[in-house]
Amino acid sequence: MSVLRADAAAIASAAAALGAGACVAFPTETVYGLGAVAFDARAVAKIFEIKARPTFDPLIVHVLDAAMLARVSREIPPAAQRLAERFWPGALTLVLAKRSEIPGIVTAGLESVAVRMPVHPVARALLAAVGAPLAAPSANPFGRLSPTSAEHVRAQLGERVEIILDGGATPLGIESTIVAFDPVPTLLRHGAIAREAIEAEIGALLDATGPNGAAAPQAPGQLLQHYAPRTPIRVVAELPSRAQRQRAAYLGFSEGAEGYAAQRVLAPGGDEREAAAHLFEYLHELDALGLERIDAARVPAHGLGAAIADRLMRASAR
Repeated sequence: MSVLRADAAAIASAAAALGAGACVAFPTETVYGLGAVAFDARAVAKIFEIKARPTFDPLIVHVLDAAMLARVSREIPPAAQRLAERFWPGALTLVLAKRSEIPGIVTAGLESVAVRMPVHPVARALLAAVGAPLAAPSANPFGRLSPTSAEHVRAQLGERVEIILDGGATPLGIESTIVAFDPVPTLLRHGAIAREAIEAEIGALLDATGPNGAAAPQAPGQLLQHYAPRTPIRVVAELPSRAQRQRAAYLGFSEGAEGYAAQRVLAPGGDEREAAAHLFEYLHELDALGLERIDAARVPAHGLGAAIADRLMRASAR
């Protein structure tokens, strides 16, 4: 395993490794992804093995441009086209009808494929160097905290990954928003682009973001238990007694939760973007302390707060 600063030489080495069937971790604007060439079923199977990810959970395919998108999807509905024009490149995933060239292992056997066009310069340089779309879920063990730095990837996946491209901390720090269109525009996952911004472009969305306990997911991040640290986490509306805080950590929007063994403040000024960017970073830090639990403050579920609340809800599910 090599952790390489994401310069031109490292990106060229990573592209060559991907072309030879390897899996490579790389930064996007949301979180770090674990990528393989989307047309290479054998390489994609390695992603599931490395992450211990169930094969019924579909992957997101990353594309560079419209020409690469046309190799992945055979149809783009008008509403999807409007969202692509508004938000791509960026943190929006569109679920579209797939081309037959995309192996079933990428889409968990579905006839649709989740596609995203990243804006991060390293991700785009890597896609350009490979010349092919990359299937890339988050670069972490399945169900665990998403990685927002190369160190998170190294600590969680280690020698299982051939190359980790280090592009620094991811700027958004939370996964993409996912929207499907069959039969009507539907929100499948809250993410780094707020629902309200999407609805301003195409009108009201159906909401299918509720916990999916048993049914096969239509997109990543729909399972009830997900994004979890090893330390038990609970979402609290009121703080427990001081005696119950001594062996616990606190994660909130503001300071003042005295008596905890550790505390992280997502956004002292209340900025949702800052809070989203710090969410997984701070959860990684608190998880490493070996405390009895993490108490997370309840987050208002509007704007980007909806994505933060969603991650905390799934992380706390047991």
